[in-house]
Amino acid sequence: MELAFTGRVIEWRGPAPYYFIGVPDQESADIREVAAMATYGWGVIPVEARIGEVAFETSLFPKDGGYLLPLKKAVRAPRGLGAGDEVAVEMTVRL
Repeated sequence: MELAFTGRVIEWRGPAPYYFIGVPDQESADIREVAAMATYGWGVIPVEARIGEVAFETSLFPKDGGYLLPLKKAVRAPRGLGAGDEVAVEMTVRL
């Protein structure tokens, strides 16, 4: 399943800051339709994503009926991304 969307970078402060992009409602609904086939446990969904020229593999975290796309520093740094930035994402759910 291939998806493309735009989302805002959010910061979650725990012992260390973590950054995510919230997957929009419609795309989250599409992902839920295949979640049982894709998850490897705990509701996380493996994906391949691209932001600009940076491609990466990660897993979506379920949150409040939707999903969060984690952004490691290696993904954020090349584009100088921080909290509040609007970002275009291309993503493939790995089944």
